[in-house]
Amino acid sequence: MKTLSAQADTRNVSATPEPPKQRKKGIWRTVVRQRYLYMMSVPFVIWLFVFNYLPIWGWTMAFQNYKPSKSFFEQEWVGLKHFVDLFQDERFYLVLRNTLAMSVMGLIAGFVIPIAFAIFLNELRGKYFKRTVQTISYLPHFVSWVVVAGIVTKMLSIDGGIVNEVLLALHIIDEPIQFMAQGKWFWGIVTVSDVWKETGWNAIIYLAAIAGIDRELYEAAKVDGAGRFRQMWNITLPGIRTTISVLLIMSIGHLIGIGFEKQFQLSNSLVTDYSEVLDLYALNYGINISRFSYGTAISMFTSIVSIILLLTANGIMKKTTKESIM
Repeated sequence: MKTLSAQADTRNVSATPEPPKQRKKGIWRTVVRQRYLYMMSVPFVIWLFVFNYLPIWGWTMAFQNYKPSKSFFEQEWVGLKHFVDLFQDERFYLVLRNTLAMSVMGLIAGFVIPIAFAIFLNELRGKYFKRTVQTISYLPHFVSWVVVAGIVTKMLSIDGGIVNEVLLALHIIDEPIQFMAQGKWFWGIVTVSDVWKETGWNAIIYLAAIAGIDRELYEAAKVDGAGRFRQMWNITLPGIRTTISVLLIMSIGHLIGIGFEKQFQLSNSLVTDYSEVLDLYALNYGINISRFSYGTAISMFTSIVSIILLLTANGIMKKTTKESIM
């Protein structure tokens, strides 16, 4: 009995939380012991603060009638005037439609295709052929959008464009189609161009996740009689579920902030109503005509909506799949 009581007392003592002073000493010991790691991280923390957090101060321009010639304290404060103007502008809703349409199409195609490409590429047995295909697939990522836009425009041209030539040869169409002059084709052209350019590069992280799956699972599945498609469905896809969830959350966070480079390069005056996105809208109706406060309000709206989408997607994913990024 004495032994049992002594063990119980020992457990109670070990379960007692450490005093705050001892915890603080332990933290400082860890800091001192890992001081070189902390010192190595200081430049990155400074870079993050200077380029990501310090510019947030510029959001104050959205509440001012900003004039570059005046100091901060001399600016005229106008409250939410620029946001009111933004939501009353019919062009804004047209641009928002274009942004959401292209971002959703890009999210679906640009998310599903790299996963499928990585899984099927992983199933290739020839090592050299597999490496060759992988290398060729991610090379377009390093090509500038200026070059990509030139290639796409030439391929879709009515004067010797390969797409029209093939369609005419197959008797699918009777006369060449002016793809780049019709707004109804623009969203699809941007989506296909982006998928071609980024599929190989986006597949790299999925291939890395697949490489971390225990090979014994595949061997056990073979013994049980599972074919290659059954192995992909029951082993490969569940094995990269965490990676898929994290990247999906991050992609949803960028749903409204898709940039403007590809739209700017592929656009022309005939398809402006389908090509203009929020970032281009901020550039054309803000900075280019010196409406800096209005442009800041557009960018601020984009950032806030992106944060809300990110937190919402993370919350839903955390409840449904127990996966989250924060």
